[in-house]
Amino acid sequence: MNISSIIPVLEKIAPPELAEDFDEGKIGAILNLDNDIKKIAVALDPTDYVLNRAADIGADMLITHHTLIFHPITVVTKPLANSLKIALDNNISLYNMHTNYDKVQGGVNDVLADRLGLANVAKLSLSLSLNLKLGRIGEIPTCSTDTFAKHVSKSLNTHVQYVGDKDDISRVMVIGGSGFRAEYLDIAKENEVDAFVSGELKHDVIRARGDISLIDATHYATENPAMEHLCGRLLDMLETDVEFIDHDPFINVM
Repeated sequence: MNISSIIPVLEKIAPPELAEDFDEGKIGAILNLDNDIKKIAVALDPTDYVLNRAADIGADMLITHHTLIFHPITVVTKPLANSLKIALDNNISLYNMHTNYDKVQGGVNDVLADRLGLANVAKLSLSLSLNLKLGRIGEIPTCSTDTFAKHVSKSLNTHVQYVGDKDDISRVMVIGGSGFRAEYLDIAKENEVDAFVSGELKHDVIRARGDISLIDATHYATENPAMEHLCGRLLDMLETDVEFIDHDPFINVM
């Protein structure tokens, strides 16, 4: 199957036009070798480990959530050259779906909400001027912050850090990735949530949180489940082999 036949399927799953403005030029086939695809690898990040693993399993295409080149460049550094060399030497096309996959039904945030067992899940009702449609809000059986933080840790198989000490958490907001930002916290307050789960907890957000418990389950663990879930969807939609590559950054916690 040629890559030109696969791209429309990926665009149906996560339409590129849904991406945030800062993703312009970074969505879709960022390295299109116009090759025949017999095997697809899927991962969160195009690390050298992932690229080498994709080569080892004979993948002709690698689909990731984070792009290999995020900022425009005028100089090709040695690490970037090494990564590109792995892809080019092994004839691996690269495809990226980022904020478009965050927003879409069945994407990053729906999978995260499902993994955490949220019920009555709804997309956020957000300001059109901000164009923020990334997160989800759902309900859980009432519990304490500590109990819910342990549930998040177990459900996502990750360490967590959290702030807040409530006994009556029932309404939860989730945003996969780096969601602890002031504008998202404002939305959590507007929607009267009890707890907010995301990654990369920042000091200014902690100070401004009010009565909302914040649970940092890491950038990786809040997004990675959606890429694993994508493999099953692609197996159903494409007549080709698909394999998930897990490359946890293995951050040590003492």
